[in-house]
Amino acid sequence: MGDIALHFEGRPEGIPLVLLPAFPLDGRMWRFVRRELDGWVISVDPPGFGDSAPARTVVQHLGQSGDPSLETYARALARALDAVGAERVVLAGVSMGGYVALAFAELFPERLAGLGLLDTKAEADGIEQREGRLRMAAAIAAGAKARHDLAPLLDGVVSPVTKRDREDLYERLADWYEQVPASGIVWAQRAMAARPGRLQVLKGLTVPALVLRGADDSHSSAESAELMAAALGTEVVEIPDAGHLAAVEAPVAVAAALRDLWERALA
Repeated sequence: MGDIALHFEGRPEGIPLVLLPAFPLDGRMWRFVRRELDGWVISVDPPGFGDSAPARTVVQHLGQSGDPSLETYARALARALDAVGAERVVLAGVSMGGYVALAFAELFPERLAGLGLLDTKAEADGIEQREGRLRMAAAIAAGAKARHDLAPLLDGVVSPVTKRDREDLYERLADWYEQVPASGIVWAQRAMAARPGRLQVLKGLTVPALVLRGADDSHSSAESAELMAAALGTEVVEIPDAGHLAAVEAPVAVAAALRDLWERALA
């Protein structure tokens, strides 16, 4: 499967549902959603996370050079999908995973059977957000402890309801955040900071689509979700009592929305 780790059971055929995680997580974030789905479901580890190769190795094997970019991730994902015979896919991503899904849609539109954009946006970062990403990357590259920089982010990516009523889930997320590799954070933040806006890409797609957000998402706004939905000709699905990580906080509801997308793509 190459440098990008794909997690699935068996060697099925057909069109898989491919799930891209949010920063700074790996494919484990889809664990609870996958329990609700039958069929060929693939969860993905980004470059430098989980079982995937470090980003520098991915870049080298693609024969590329230059600054970190999400296009590198998308191209490496396409190569990994080739290796398992997945020519066309229903691709869905959360946050950074959504940004990568957008890059994939621009590079390989013929390979998309459906597209899911969850708690993400199609606009480029504003100046303040871009500078914040680059500051974090620089601090960690200089030796700062990854978990010290990421721990404060956790409160902002889950619903207050999750923090108050789901202590076990909150602690699991905190544990995942502490395991994040420093080099992966540096590359991902720099790649996200460099990404362009891709709203126009969505306007050119004709595949079944899903735009979903947690009602308490403070990172990806309702306005951004509406822009994507309008470009794709669909409606926003909003999940109550969930934040930026609705796929972890409300996996049954998110799985139902993804199942509907998948079924429409296969029809």
